[in-house]
Amino acid sequence: MLLAGRNAILEALSEGRAVDRIYLQKTAPSALQGELRKASEKHGVPLNYVPVEKLNGFNLGEHGGCVALLSRVQYHDLQQIISWVVEKGEAPLLLILDGVTDIRNIGGIARTAWSMGVQALVIPDKGVGALNEDAVLTSAGALEHIPVCRVNSLMKAVDELRLNGIRVLASEMTAEKKIFDLDFREPVAIVMGGEERGIHPALMKICDERFSIPMPTEFESLNVSVATGMILYEAMKQRLTT
Repeated sequence: MLLAGRNAILEALSEGRAVDRIYLQKTAPSALQGELRKASEKHGVPLNYVPVEKLNGFNLGEHGGCVALLSRVQYHDLQQIISWVVEKGEAPLLLILDGVTDIRNIGGIARTAWSMGVQALVIPDKGVGALNEDAVLTSAGALEHIPVCRVNSLMKAVDELRLNGIRVLASEMTAEKKIFDLDFREPVAIVMGGEERGIHPALMKICDERFSIPMPTEFESLNVSVATGMILYEAMKQRLTT
C-alpha cells in the first residue's frame, strides 16, 4: 500500500504504522526534506531521494513530492527481541540477511526460519528486498509471524549480539569448518549473504566463525534460500536432540 503527501506520511509514522520506506523528490523544498528526514530518522525508516519521474510512476495523482510504502511487516527492536527470547528461557537462534534482494528468496527463507524455530530475522534498512505483499505471499504468511528487526547497520547489530553473549556465525562456501562441527544449541546468529556478492567482507571479518556446507561435487554455490534451509535443519536437529 502506498501513501502520498506529507500529511498522510507523517500521520502514519506518528500512529506507529509499519512504513517500509519513504520516497522523497530530490528537488523538494528544503523544509519538506528536513521534516521528513527528521521523522524518518526518529522512526527508523529508510529515506530514498528520487527523481519526480519515480514518484509520478506510482500513479497516485498529486503526491506533493513524497510517497511512502507501507509494509505488511511490523519491525521490532533487536535488543527487545533478544531480551524476550532469553526471558522465555530459550537460547537465541537468529538469522541475519546481508544483501538478499530477491523477494522470493526472502519469502522462502522466512518460511523455513519460522518452521525451524528461528526467533527473529535481522535485516539492514538498505540493500535488501522489500518485505512487500509478494514477499509475504511467498513466505506463506510466515513474515507476519516471525519477528523482523530492521537495523541501520549490520556491523553494529553484530556488536550488539556479541555483547548479549550471542556468537555470530557466517556461512561461507570455502570455510574449512563444516556445518556439523558447530554447536547450534548455544546462543547463535547465522549470517547469510546475498545472491550476487555474498556476505560483505567487512561484516565477514567481525563474525566469530565461518562455516561451510560440505558437498561431494565441485558445484560453486547453492541458492541462498536452499542453503539457509539446510543450515537451519541442522540447527533444529541439534536443538531437538539435546
